[in-house]
Amino acid sequence: MIRDDIKAAQLTAMKAGDKQSRNAISLIQAAIKNRDIEARAPQSRDGKAPESDDALVVEVLQKMVKQRRESIEMFSKGGRQELADAETAEVAVIERFLPQQMSEAETSAAIEAIKAELGATGMKDMGRVMAELKARHASELDMSKASGLVKAALS
Repeated sequence: MIRDDIKAAQLTAMKAGDKQSRNAISLIQAAIKNRDIEARAPQSRDGKAPESDDALVVEVLQKMVKQRRESIEMFSKGGRQELADAETAEVAVIERFLPQQMSEAETSAAIEAIKAELGATGMKDMGRVMAELKARHASELDMSKASGLVKAALS
């Protein structure tokens, strides 16, 4: 399980004195704990829990990477390169725990397979295709990039 990998990496970073990795892993653990608490709440944000623990962890990690990439872009535009570098280092630590992402060619092939299976022909079917893509490949895809590929495939 990914949680176990994260805990092991935390211990390794602590023993090695790697303060930067230790801090990033602590942030990961805090975000996962927050998501656990959120999932237990009766008025859960999305009303349903992910199908597995790894899916929950991957969802949290992907959100963290997305937030940091946005921060990197803003820091770079604002001339704060030292902050952008710190965020880049955090992204590298977070991405160590994410499953291997599908390539653009693999993503396009998956989209085409789903499109054929659902009989999707136009933009009106985008929601169905995206839902099926997320159900099958959420942990292996950046859904924001996949969205653009689905639009291109359906237009």
